[in-house]
Amino acid sequence: MTVTYLVGSRGRALQRADTFTLPEQLRTVATMPRIAIKSSPDAGRAHPREFSLLYEFGGSIDGIEDKALQEVAAGYGDESAVKSLIGGASGTVDFDSFAKAFSKPSQTPSDGSKGNCLGWAARDTSAVLSPYKFNRRDLGPRDIMIKITHAGMCHSDLHTIKGDWGPAKYPVVPGHEIVGIVTDVGSDVKKFKAGDRAGVGVFVETCRSCNMCKKGEDIFCPKLVYTYNSEHLDGTPAQGGYSTQIVMDEHHTYHIPSNLALAGVAPLLCAGITTYSPYKDHGFDKPGKKVGVVGLGGLGHMAVKFGAAFGCEVYVISRSKAKEPEAVKMGAKAVIPSGDEEAMKAAAGTLDAIIDTVSAEHDINTLIALMAPRGRYVMVGLPPNKPVLNHSAMIMKCYNVAGSAIGNHDMTQEMLDFCGEKNITADVEVIDMDYVNTAMERMEKGDVKFRFVIDINKSLIL
Repeated sequence: MTVTYLVGSRGRALQRADTFTLPEQLRTVATMPRIAIKSSPDAGRAHPREFSLLYEFGGSIDGIEDKALQEVAAGYGDESAVKSLIGGASGTVDFDSFAKAFSKPSQTPSDGSKGNCLGWAARDTSAVLSPYKFNRRDLGPRDIMIKITHAGMCHSDLHTIKGDWGPAKYPVVPGHEIVGIVTDVGSDVKKFKAGDRAGVGVFVETCRSCNMCKKGEDIFCPKLVYTYNSEHLDGTPAQGGYSTQIVMDEHHTYHIPSNLALAGVAPLLCAGITTYSPYKDHGFDKPGKKVGVVGLGGLGHMAVKFGAAFGCEVYVISRSKAKEPEAVKMGAKAVIPSGDEEAMKAAAGTLDAIIDTVSAEHDINTLIALMAPRGRYVMVGLPPNKPVLNHSAMIMKCYNVAGSAIGNHDMTQEMLDFCGEKNITADVEVIDMDYVNTAMERMEKGDVKFRFVIDINKSLIL
């Protein structure tokens, strides 16, 4: 997975060119030194951040690679204290010593807000985010506590906090691309245990009793609770993943494959499932299918990766061929330049399907013409105005135009498992929390490749 760190683990500012593959040692479990934990649940409750760091770095109570500790020491803890953990005669380190070496001072919001969770919230349509404390609910019998390690930044976050989609329920802590480590579980939890990787997506609660829920189509539940800018069924505010932890019913939580880097997994919980579901719902997931992807942004690059993994012949539809090298690297065959009239004529009638990921205003009729008869055009982007369709072309060539939201719970877990099998993650720029407002400005301009992800464990300390 390709990751760009905008703020380095040793505190220096990195340039955009500083792009590299995550160190292999972060995903390699070794046995030196061994971390001695009397009780994982007790350790997770007492030191949730440090407990999650142990598992985030590729370790467990059985051991952790000493090179991994060295690699992350300066960014996540006290470098000299971490060095003292390595190379002990017994090869065993008690967890309290590990936690102390990786502890950091708590951050206190200047607005006087109080609570058991620290996040960054927008207070008004200026969309400026700043520290904010609030309360997460107490752990219930079916609940799990997730120490958030990373949170992806979605365009929906920006639209919501600006009030573009209607009045927001300020203060709003955004974020619905959430991954982390389970640090505590309720008495009746069956699916998760302390130390497991877990993810949270666009919604956090449903009634689980309506017809849609019973059919497994929980995304259409009339009482669906979105991850943020919403209210839980008990009336309390729902706040998102730009925060230190979240309490979730295990039913609405996802297992994260152990072989995938968490930073690259976070965007899968929205951008991933949003572009995976059209392939599955409309039958594009077949080798040899010719699929066009409109746009190569946060959604588009995932649509390309999934298409390539399904064995499709994928073409990116973009204004010019400028992005072709990146598209081909991700698995696309070529770029069809929509700004080139001759190229569009040559490609007319050649595609079986198109997934349109663009949220800016654009004429979809010129793009629909790229499809063969009975082609399917699926929209996942949200332009500000309603599209105008050429009804004659629709009828004479039996075109299908459809919309696609995210995916239900089962499909989302299927998507994550598929990503684990095929080693698919998003291409991301990892940032510290104090860069988030600049990241929002860049995201609005389309200046990101291809998703910002906040390193919560490194830069937000309760």
